[in-house]
Amino acid sequence: MNVYTYLRASTEDQDATRAVESLQQFATDHSLTITGQYVENVSGTKLDRPELMRLIGDAVKGDILLIEQIDRLTRLTADDWSTLKTAITSKGIKIVSMDLPTSLMVLKNVDDAFMDGIMSAVNSMLMDILATTARKDYTDRRRRQDQGIAKAKAEGKFKGRQITAEGQAKIDKFWSKINSGMSVADSSELAGFKRAYGYKLIAKAKAEA
Repeated sequence: MNVYTYLRASTEDQDATRAVESLQQFATDHSLTITGQYVENVSGTKLDRPELMRLIGDAVKGDILLIEQIDRLTRLTADDWSTLKTAITSKGIKIVSMDLPTSLMVLKNVDDAFMDGIMSAVNSMLMDILATTARKDYTDRRRRQDQGIAKAKAEGKFKGRQITAEGQAKIDKFWSKINSGMSVADSSELAGFKRAYGYKLIAKAKAEA
């Protein structure tokens, strides 16, 4: 049995590896050895996630997909969540989420087929509830953001999305490397974001110039 961790953050200026230590501690506490780690910065509302798809492709029946929370796996619509869950379960991959205690049952050897079936059904139902809740949280948050932006625009106060201190530090590091003659690819990697975002920063700077 292999244990694969999946870590996701929505944007380039967020740290997708934030939960590495907590996942490692969880694995240690449950006598698990993490075989591989898959990390990406992409919205949980998107079904097309290269690293998640690579994990599913690499895993085989009986392997564990370990996540911090269900919302790291999905903020998808009901139809897309059904598609993703089918892709995972059809390969026999077992999902274990730190925020879903019942998912820990897959780590135990249950000899009673009836009880195993019951726990699998309960776990699947609770996972669907958390997936629905994650989607609702996303849509509610977007609605509030849109309302706030509309109000700010009406009052002439809208300044666009603000970069976090952590994000700005990454951008500053990127520019320092670029200015020292380093390539966009290497500068982006050292700054902690994807090459595409580095090119986006350069294009924006040229447009503003």
